[in-house]
Amino acid sequence: MTTSGAPATDGGRGARNPFEPAGIAFTPVSRGLVTARLVTVVAWLLLPAAGSVALGVLVGGWTWAAPAVVLAVLGWLLWLVPRQVHAIGYAEADDDLLVRKGILFRSLTVVPYGRMQFVDVNAGPLDRRCGVAQVRLHTAAAQTDATIPGLPPEEAARLRDRLTARGEARLAGL
Repeated sequence: MTTSGAPATDGGRGARNPFEPAGIAFTPVSRGLVTARLVTVVAWLLLPAAGSVALGVLVGGWTWAAPAVVLAVLGWLLWLVPRQVHAIGYAEADDDLLVRKGILFRSLTVVPYGRMQFVDVNAGPLDRRCGVAQVRLHTAAAQTDATIPGLPPEEAARLRDRLTARGEARLAGL
């Protein structure tokens, strides 16, 4: 028992972690998503980096701070993106699909199989090159749509088929 009289759920340290449900093992996404996101980051920062270097060459002086800022942002994103991808995971429970994301701002989305309307699998050119696809679940409520990025294409197809079958089975029971 805790000092408040409530039973301890995690060895007396307070309430259970809402992002780690008991008995649920999350499956991580593919490391190919790290490559796809880093390529996107570098592509987006290439033009600002070139422009800030050109500004530094033409004007000189304090304008060299701009390339330093762009490089600092690039370094921070190179550090951050792998950690963000590592935080993404999904789990198939008996009655619903759980999707978790985030490092600082964490989220856990629970989508009941019976509430799914349809499941999309998407992969752009860069995603296909990096060997990843995205599965998106649509429900009647737009706020509960869930996306699982960075799945190998075979796993995305398997998950789409499995979720569709589970959704149809749960819907038939209504």
